[in-house]
Amino acid sequence: MNNKVVQIKLNGVKKFYEQGRIQALRGLDLEIYQGEFVAIMGPSGSGKSTLLNMIAGLDKPDEGSVEVGGVDLQTMHDLSNYRSQVIGFVFQMHNLLPTLTAIENVQVPMLENPKIKISQRKNLANSLLNQAGLRNRDNSLPNMLSGGERQRVAVARALANDPEIIIADEPTGNLDSENTEQIMNLLKKINRELGKTVVIVTHDAYVAGYAYRTVYMKDGQVTGL
Repeated sequence: MNNKVVQIKLNGVKKFYEQGRIQALRGLDLEIYQGEFVAIMGPSGSGKSTLLNMIAGLDKPDEGSVEVGGVDLQTMHDLSNYRSQVIGFVFQMHNLLPTLTAIENVQVPMLENPKIKISQRKNLANSLLNQAGLRNRDNSLPNMLSGGERQRVAVARALANDPEIIIADEPTGNLDSENTEQIMNLLKKINRELGKTVVIVTHDAYVAGYAYRTVYMKDGQVTGL
């Protein structure tokens, strides 16, 4: 990558749970560059999801700092705005609302975005579903979609507010190999064509192979880059 710009920087991050009895992160240092596609790997309990939560502003470090775009998240007055407009989330369990159609699910994050007019939401959501290969599934409820289709709706929803960073926690954990390939190709396309920074957590070395760089974690620390 040319002209590397550090977009995400964790410096000496420590995180404790259960009144200090469990240390999830142990002075973690990590830099992720703008436009990178990074996979985070490591055994269960290594701190991978805690790391994602730090980047997403869902959790705060007990020591150290997390900076995104040069701004320390702990100094931000409106983290909800950061989470809805800077970060796009893709979860292992797609987390779609079961009573809403695909196109309605994609519009949900837009409800809190004053930059997107009400009249624009449906067309934008439809465009995102088309990009995800779901051209004719916009009016389908989640229970009418396959597992892979539901996860593609979730990826489209993550893009709803045109975030800078896509965070995906085990996005293919419940999918077969064919659907895994489709989701990973979609995330790679988002990274390459839209220039989004993509950070995924995975246990699957095949999935990690789609990333430009793999970060290995163990016992709350980075053990290899």
